[in-house]
Amino acid sequence: MLPANPADRRFEDYPVGTVFEFGSVTLTQDEIVAFARQFDPQDMHTDPALATAGPHGGIIASGWQTMGVMMRMFTDHYLPKNGLASPGVDEVRWPRPVRPGDTLRVRVTVTDARRSRSKPDRGLVNAFVEVLNQRDEPVLTVKPINMIRTRTPLPASGDA
Repeated sequence: MLPANPADRRFEDYPVGTVFEFGSVTLTQDEIVAFARQFDPQDMHTDPALATAGPHGGIIASGWQTMGVMMRMFTDHYLPKNGLASPGVDEVRWPRPVRPGDTLRVRVTVTDARRSRSKPDRGLVNAFVEVLNQRDEPVLTVKPINMIRTRTPLPASGDA
């Protein structure tokens, strides 16, 4: 049985095909504009009048803010608290904009999991992450790779 608390999870708790769903964050226009002014100062994120005249018909969140919201939910609900560094992410996509008032949640599907042969205390878990709005439409997809500690290390073989 999967430990409900991510702090108690280990590599063995992420079998291929497992789906995790969690989170609920609603973004306000003030939050979107404040983030964008600091990190992504483009008119579509910061200026309501110019954004309304633009291709999206109003303010939209920076994709990087959406990524940050996802990361917070991902670390709170998916990753073990004793996590290891990630070697990276692949295929970051923003298929539709996030608008003020949108409520976001996360769905993670484990797509691959393998134990490290050279570092027997960990495994690599690949996943497909979708951030969904209140209409179940994806607003962000990304494929992270995470190193996660095992419960029972295998003897090191010297292979990667």
